[in-house]
Parts: sequence; structure tokens; C-alpha cells
Amino acid sequence: MSVSSNTLRLVSIASPVLLVVIWQACASGGLIDTRFFPAPWAVAQEGWLMVKSGEIWTHTGISVVRILVGFLLGAVPGVIIGLAMGLSPLVRAIMQPLISATFPIPKVAILPLFILMFGLGEMSKYAVIAISVIYLVIINTYEGVRGINRIYMDVGKNFGATRWMMFKDVALPGALPNILAGMRMALAVALLIIVAAEFLGAKAGIGYLIWDRWQIFAIEKMYVGPMKTAILGFLSTWLFDLAEYLFMPWRRQDSNR
Repeated sequence: MSVSSNTLRLVSIASPVLLVVIWQACASGGLIDTRFFPAPWAVAQEGWLMVKSGEIWTHTGISVVRILVGFLLGAVPGVIIGLAMGLSPLVRAIMQPLISATFPIPKVAILPLFILMFGLGEMSKYAVIAISVIYLVIINTYEGVRGINRIYMDVGKNFGATRWMMFKDVALPGALPNILAGMRMALAVALLIIVAAEFLGAKAGIGYLIWDRWQIFAIEKMYVGPMKTAILGFLSTWLFDLAEYLFMPWRRQDSNR
């Protein structure tokens, strides 16, 4: 049974709205303890006050800058390394054991090391985001190159394509769906990591906002932080959907089926 695109959009909007309505009903009916799970309306009121005062924009802007800088520092070399691994057995032999050994290490666990190296400033936060992003981008890019039909590689070689041409004209376009998928996951992870990183050694940002309000038991204001993170996550998903629409036109037909 086929479902129209308008129906799918309606359902995607209705599902989070329904969750908020159920949450509000449970809070109003006394089914949950509002000391720990305040009603969405109370959180929205506190959020609006913080919007009017400009406080939420300050914290959000600082976190967004940290995410974007760290994301670029990790994603750009991640794409390059992933493409190189897919095209060169030598690069793959060098990098694959290193990635397999270090990828399982929790990235937040090495934040204290970055603080020792770079101090409590911005560089330690950029570094922990970059190191969290780069693995996901490398792995997805590499798998994208591996998934390219071998015939395209052979055609490029038969027509005398240089290494650079194989890199940018065959491997990059062929792996683009996987690259964007890896970046989508990496940006979601970056949102998680920045909140954890801002718990420690930060004086501003969404993570600092959550931690500071928890310390003074301002629960409604504390919930504004996760809500803001959820909004950023939704916007990042929308941006990657737009990127896929613009850079991969062949997928438009598939999405409308």
C-alpha cells in the first residue's frame, strides 16, 4: 500500500506533537512527578523567558560554533582518509588496524587528556568533537568506496584517469550517499559530545546551561537545554535531507515512491 508524501509529512509532524500532548496530560493529571518531569508548557514558558532575555541565544550560539568547527576539523580529513583507504591498499593496510584499535575508546573519556594538552579553552572542545566525528566519516566513506561497482573503477583506469581523477570523479561521487550518511550520524554524535564536554570546564553553552541549572535545581530551565538540543538535531537532519536532495538528484524519485 502506497502512502502519499503529504501523509508521511503529516505523520512525521504528528508523532512528536502526540508525545508532547501525552507528556502534558500526564503532568496535568498528576501521573508523573513534576518536580523531576515538569510539564512541557512550564518548560516552554521558561524557554520563552530565556529567549526574550537573550540567554538562550548566547548559550546556543557558543555551542553551535564549537560543533561546526569541531565537525569540520573531523569531517574533512575523514572524507579524505576514507577515500584514500578505499582506493589504496597501502593506505588501507596502514589505517585499518589503527582505526579498529582506537575507535572503541569512549571519546568523552579522553576529554581530560585534551584539557591537559589544550587547556580549558575552545581547542579542547574542538578536539574532542573532531575525534568523535572523524571515525564515523572515515568508516562510512571507506564503505561507500568499497560499494562502488568495480566496472566504474575499471573504466576510469582504461581511459587513463589519473589518481586525482579517480579520487574526485569516481570515488567521491560514488561514495557520496555513504559520506552524507556518515556525516549525518557524526553531527548527531557531535551534539551529544558537546553537551558532555560543556559539563566540564565551560562557562557557557548548552551543556553548561543544563549543568548549572541542575546545580541550583531549576528543573524547568534545565529541561530547556535538552529541548534546544532536540531542535538542533531536527534542524541538522533537515539540512542533510536538503543536501541529499541537492547533490543526489537520482534519489528524489526513490524518496517519492
